[in-house]
Amino acid sequence: MENKLFVGNLAFSVTEDALRDAFNAVGPISSVKIVKDRDTGRARGFGFVEMESAALANQAISALNGTDIEGRQVAVSLAKPQTSNGGRSSSRGW
Repeated sequence: MENKLFVGNLAFSVTEDALRDAFNAVGPISSVKIVKDRDTGRARGFGFVEMESAALANQAISALNGTDIEGRQVAVSLAKPQTSNGGRSSSRGW
């Protein structure tokens, strides 16, 4: 998990190919995923990039955090592990 990055504040127009190109400048990547809304299919403004090593992930954070990708200043950090319930609360708040 130390090589998986969270990329936030993405422009809704950013494609996975554009994100891949930005991170390939740092080094080889394993995967790219832009998260989309289940109902509309529209990008939600964040995604994940998996670098081939933890060292490359740290280099990518240093090189790309706060930089401009398609008009937006992106936030790049290590991804937090997903919870077993998919990040959703089990309580309905009632």
